[in-house]
Amino acid sequence: MGIERIERQRCTRCCRCYEVCPMDVIQSMEEDPYIAYPDDCMCCFLCEMECPVNAITVTGRRPRDIPFPY
Repeated sequence: MGIERIERQRCTRCCRCYEVCPMDVIQSMEEDPYIAYPDDCMCCFLCEMECPVNAITVTGRRPRDIPFPY
């Protein structure tokens, strides 16, 4: 699944997750981050590690396999 959810009650709208995501999975609309492209999540956990209030949950299961030769 990759990124599962952003808990709105805990989110402080700092947008660090948006800034750090290398695949642009998380987008920001009026400083309110949301999961725009969940299938593109590569499970790097950067958004989860960067969140100061632990509002993001990421699983280790990718939504799709990495194509070879990577």
